[in-house]
Amino acid sequence: MTTKAFVIGHPIAHSRSPLIHGTWLAEHKIDGTYEAIDVAPADLPAFFERLRSGEFAGGNVTIPHKEAVFALCDEVDPLARTIGAVNTLVARDGKVFGTNTDYLGFFGNLDAEAPGWSDGPNDAIVIGAGGAARAILVALRRRNGGKVHVLNRTLANAQALVEVIDGPFEAHGFEDFAALAGHTGLVVNTSSIGMHGTRFDWLDMSLLPKNSLVTDIVYTPLVTPLLEDAAAHGLQTVDGLGMLLHQAAPGFSAWFGVEPKVTPELRARVEATLGH
Repeated sequence: MTTKAFVIGHPIAHSRSPLIHGTWLAEHKIDGTYEAIDVAPADLPAFFERLRSGEFAGGNVTIPHKEAVFALCDEVDPLARTIGAVNTLVARDGKVFGTNTDYLGFFGNLDAEAPGWSDGPNDAIVIGAGGAARAILVALRRRNGGKVHVLNRTLANAQALVEVIDGPFEAHGFEDFAALAGHTGLVVNTSSIGMHGTRFDWLDMSLLPKNSLVTDIVYTPLVTPLLEDAAAHGLQTVDGLGMLLHQAAPGFSAWFGVEPKVTPELRARVEATLGH
């Protein structure tokens, strides 16, 4: 019997997930499908009934549903509960289980592209205080030895975030970057700045130590203005595409029973579609 999986969002046509999972299905010769389904917010409960009925093995969730599906799941794992968002659903025995694999995607990307990035007690700067920032904080709480400074345009939002997720976190406004930069080994942008040519006008890369790593979870464009500036100052950079690829693997494994590999060939296939 064909095993079916999906990605839901609204809109959803831009999603690269069908290409990623379709590549793995073909590679492993699995009798399965993975499709993008546009589900409007009002239609989510009805879609979950289809999921409970056994029509699908599970699927991915993207904007704007990551928080909304939380309440519709029968069970949500503790990590997803901490992050406050679900991006992966597994249907089993008439129930829907929710998890969040973004932190695994973050680890997988940096481990592959910058081995040893988490060795030693490095302070980190996380830019942004939205849902993506929560997943990154959960990741850094597990693997980073130093303090994590959350910088946001609205200080109150950064403060609210660090109060919700327990860890070695401090909240700051953007204006504190200059004072913090000298002790920073990792800079992570989790905000949407970098899309559509937008850039940080307050971030002076020359203040960072020369061995700092700068990464951006935005992957369209692949080289954001932030990464461009970092590279121009001789800093190591990692783009956001690998996070998308690595966060997909645990779901595929749960639905289709095979652990897929993120290969240079898969990355090249997805990269070729960016900007189209």
